[in-house]
Amino acid sequence: MWTYTGLRIREGRGWTDNSGVKHPAQWTRWTAEEKAAKGLVWVDDPVQYDSRFYTGDGTPKALEDVSEEIDGETVVTKGLKSNAIAQVKATAGGLLQPTDWMVTRKAETGTEVPSAIGDYRTAVRTASEAIETAIAGATTLEQFKALYDAPVDADGMPTGNAPINNWPETI
Repeated sequence: MWTYTGLRIREGRGWTDNSGVKHPAQWTRWTAEEKAAKGLVWVDDPVQYDSRFYTGDGTPKALEDVSEEIDGETVVTKGLKSNAIAQVKATAGGLLQPTDWMVTRKAETGTEVPSAIGDYRTAVRTASEAIETAIAGATTLEQFKALYDAPVDADGMPTGNAPINNWPETI
């Protein structure tokens, strides 16, 4: 991006320099020498980091929980893996919740849970266990990030769910 005294100058728009001189919207047609003579400086756009895995300055977030002593107390900052597992548990709970009443009814009255519902609930619990195992097994940030990548075919089209989102189809 082009800047003038640290301020971004947008292409296709005129701008005024510190001397009050107004420059036309066609300034982008100037040569590199003309732009430099007017005080324009090219600055590469800042690198954007995926906030799921990195802090704003590009520092990788911790995979594991971090404990530290602050004023005599142990403070634990949850790592990416703990947060992801908590999200998996919440998602599984949300998927099971609509059919919880059937399980309660079975316990209270003996009314059977339809087999399709029982199969679905088992599939959700199995998927949750598999996803949690994959998260726990990631030992590097690259392995952890790969859990968020959906498989693709030769044309780059998704062929399934990302491992972190590999849930059974809702019934």
